[in-house]
Amino acid sequence: METNIQFIQTSPEQLAKLISDGIKEQLEDFTKGISLPYQDVLMTRAQVCEFMQINSSTLWHWTNKGKVIAYGIANRRYYKKAELLECLKTLIKMA
Repeated sequence: METNIQFIQTSPEQLAKLISDGIKEQLEDFTKGISLPYQDVLMTRAQVCEFMQINSSTLWHWTNKGKVIAYGIANRRYYKKAELLECLKTLIKMA
């Protein structure tokens, strides 16, 4: 069973604009609800080493040299995943 839809007094350009505006509106609504998965995620030293596939001594040296930023709470150190990814981007640009 076929269904035909007729648009009376609508030009193809008007129809294309209506469709385009509808898609833009839906995409805007969709992107408002999306957040990056690594925003403000704190990682422990062990998680960072596993994530970046480095040794803990390498992480210690990078932290002391200021290549990565560590945040402390009591005697524990944490790293922001977004900042680690930003450091990787910087290192790639230097190569």
